[in-house]
Amino acid sequence: MMHGDLGKRICERLAALKSDRSQHEQTWRECFDFTWPLRGEGFNAEANNAASAQTKRAKLVDSTGTDSARILASALMSGLTPANSRWFAITVDGANDEERQWLDMSADVIWQSIHSANFDAEAFESCMDAVAAGWFVLFVDYDTDEQGVPIGLKFEQFPLHTCYLAASKRGGRIDTLYREYRLTAEQALAEFGEDQLSENIRRAAADKPDDRFAFAHAIYPRKGKRPGAVLGRELPFASVHVELVGRRVVRESGYHEQPFAAPRWSRITGSQYAVGPVFDALPDIKQLNELATMELSAADLAVSGMWIAEDDGVLNPRTVKVGPNKIIVANSVDSMKPLTTGADFHVSFSMKSQLQASIRKVLMADQLQPQDGPAMTATEVHVRVGLIRQLLGPIYGRMQAEYLQPLVERCFGLALRAGVLPPMPRTLAGRDYAVTYQSPIARAQKLEDVAAMDRFEATLQAELAVKPDVVDVYDFDKAAAKRGELLGVPADLMRNERQLRALRQARIAQQKREQAQAATAMAAQATVEGKPGAAAAGLVQAQAANAEAMAA
Repeated sequence: MMHGDLGKRICERLAALKSDRSQHEQTWRECFDFTWPLRGEGFNAEANNAASAQTKRAKLVDSTGTDSARILASALMSGLTPANSRWFAITVDGANDEERQWLDMSADVIWQSIHSANFDAEAFESCMDAVAAGWFVLFVDYDTDEQGVPIGLKFEQFPLHTCYLAASKRGGRIDTLYREYRLTAEQALAEFGEDQLSENIRRAAADKPDDRFAFAHAIYPRKGKRPGAVLGRELPFASVHVELVGRRVVRESGYHEQPFAAPRWSRITGSQYAVGPVFDALPDIKQLNELATMELSAADLAVSGMWIAEDDGVLNPRTVKVGPNKIIVANSVDSMKPLTTGADFHVSFSMKSQLQASIRKVLMADQLQPQDGPAMTATEVHVRVGLIRQLLGPIYGRMQAEYLQPLVERCFGLALRAGVLPPMPRTLAGRDYAVTYQSPIARAQKLEDVAAMDRFEATLQAELAVKPDVVDVYDFDKAAAKRGELLGVPADLMRNERQLRALRQARIAQQKREQAQAATAMAAQATVEGKPGAAAAGLVQAQAANAEAMAA
């Protein structure tokens, strides 16, 4: 396809995606206006204006919605991708010990690379968008030095108002991203080179380098393979940058795997987009904000007072000023009287508390926030973890498929091609791998299996006195290994079957040697005491024990 046709097609599809998204933008902007106004700028073709966002922020007179949304965003991030422990593992079916060790080491390298980059900052910004709008876009690539050599991972959370999404498969995850962005003429020249840009931008780069120009970046899966290894046109995902004014393609390349993650909280029926939990709490947030505004107005009246005055020819109510150390001249003391406001703050306080509690419940802040008071018992901790699992578990399933899966796949591919992973065993070449998750939420979902194992083992212990061979139905070795896996115990702390067998054989051999030493000592004692029969029996026993130890 000629570049001119490709640029035209990109611009036409961008226009169609804009039209498809426009019907939801007012909803998202309202959600942002009552939580983080600055993040909602740009929807409905609105200019990204910080002054406008500050004006909207000034209209907020209660921070319950903002605080609750922040708590949920923090809990979502710490539950999905904690920085203090590895939250995923890489597995291959039928892997041997050497292969499992390489996979475990590779997962460690990737996890460290992720959190040593700017992931934590960008991921929290992404979770804020997920809570407010119900979706976000996180781009993953390698950062390079001036010579183009990879120096580490780089994450970028794209502003929502610049992103337009689509899915190439019905009901599938988002795999197509069209994004608008602006560059100055000087930046465009440095990014794409003089030969790729239009004459208009080249002139601006010389005369007005700070003039800004609109570009579009399209990322989508290619249908089949195409030649062109140098330009990356044979790669599974296409990457096309277009200058919007002239519909001119300024760069075409590709990616080995999907370079972005675009998860959704709760999908809008018939759309590729979603809404977040703030949408559910929005009626209460609006009502609370209105109630707090009325309360402030009533408080102003309660503090400063409200007065009625008679224009009796002496007192002029239009010029009189009420205040301390002032003398008001009037014909009668009845010419000016205070009026009661009629405000009932008890009703306001009661409604305000109910609305705040409702907002915190909808946004899960009442359960996710650390509880005040004495340290919780183990039972209380278990119950609390169960509550968090019930609250976030359904959301975690979608986040795992649409966020963590493409994130780890992309980071694994980048690390493998950059040569930062240990040398791969040849036996792993060409084999499919799977990503398993060990984050706190993932482990919380597995606690039911651990609890079931604990209950069954307690039952076996109770039945042991009545029927000793009842324990034969249960494989304690496999149970211990499974419990360690479910609880997220590091793999290097768990012995494999070969190591376990060698350890037990060594223990048996040690026991036999100790028995032989004891039998030899008994034979020597019997010789001293003049008991040749006992001495001979002891020697025979010692020889047999030594033979068994050698065999073990």
